[in-house]
Amino acid sequence: MAEHRASAYMFAVAMVLGVLAAIPAAVQSIGVCYGVNGDGLPSASDVVELYKSNGIAGMRVYTVNDDTLQALSGSNLGLILDTGNTQLNALASSASNADSWVKANVQSHQGLTIKYIAVGNEVPGQGGNPRDILPAMKNIRNALVRAGLGGIKVSTAVNSDTVTQGFPPSKGIFNASASHMPPIAQYLASTGAPLLANIYPYFSYKGDTSHITLDYALFSSTTTVVTDDNGNQYQNLFDALVDTMYSALESARAGTVPIVVSESGWPSAGDGTVATMDNAQMYNQNLINHVEKGTPKRPGNIETYIFAMFNENNKKGEETEKHFGLFNPDQSPAYPIIFA
Repeated sequence: MAEHRASAYMFAVAMVLGVLAAIPAAVQSIGVCYGVNGDGLPSASDVVELYKSNGIAGMRVYTVNDDTLQALSGSNLGLILDTGNTQLNALASSASNADSWVKANVQSHQGLTIKYIAVGNEVPGQGGNPRDILPAMKNIRNALVRAGLGGIKVSTAVNSDTVTQGFPPSKGIFNASASHMPPIAQYLASTGAPLLANIYPYFSYKGDTSHITLDYALFSSTTTVVTDDNGNQYQNLFDALVDTMYSALESARAGTVPIVVSESGWPSAGDGTVATMDNAQMYNQNLINHVEKGTPKRPGNIETYIFAMFNENNKKGEETEKHFGLFNPDQSPAYPIIFA
């Protein structure tokens, strides 16, 4: 009963402020990341309709702007909003800056179902200073609380390959270059927020093809590939990467922190015989079918966001970065996918 009363109170406060910070009774597994680094992409309102018509439950928004937030009003899509790495230092250094960000991007927009604020994405690989993450997270969370929106969880998004090490999964720890992670993990434990983790079997496979098989990376292995020291058995690399992250959280004395997979996907072109349409379709469909089951270490639903909604021809980096989309800019499917 106390939980229902708390949810009712959060709903009432949010509606007074014109913002719905909802925590659904049953978490729906699959969202899709909405990137805008491409030519000829649909309008934000058309994008929202494309999500809804395909039964996609959630969206991660990297570029927060008025057009996108207005289009999302009343959509009931569960949202991850990114602050952007270029904002990290300003948000870390000033509570007033955090108040301004929350007012502009949260309070000023009605009818949004904001679940998480991602304070930084793959810092420092995508820019930003790791030392700024935790103070920025604290300032954003305090700003939300001051605005009466403390039900929105504040986290940061990390790349599993960059911040963890250890094999088998039960040996997972945060590596030496990720010394900023244990304090962040402990803060998340204190606030009840999840860690947002970008999990990419594609990149793990490409980085170690001598030890990782393609079927293990694509969820297509029919037998156990890895048996952990604790007896857990792994048929796919996705579960192993997630459980390595869980072990790292436990080693940081933050074992109560859940993981939300804030990015995962497979490119359909740009890399010879590995980044193919067939492999991308196989990975993403198997991912959708799998995430309700959980991992050997943590059975149960894994809230997961596929990267990405559209192929983005203006993305920087390797050619594959332009070909992670489930849809083309004209809204046609890049390949067949069934979301529900």
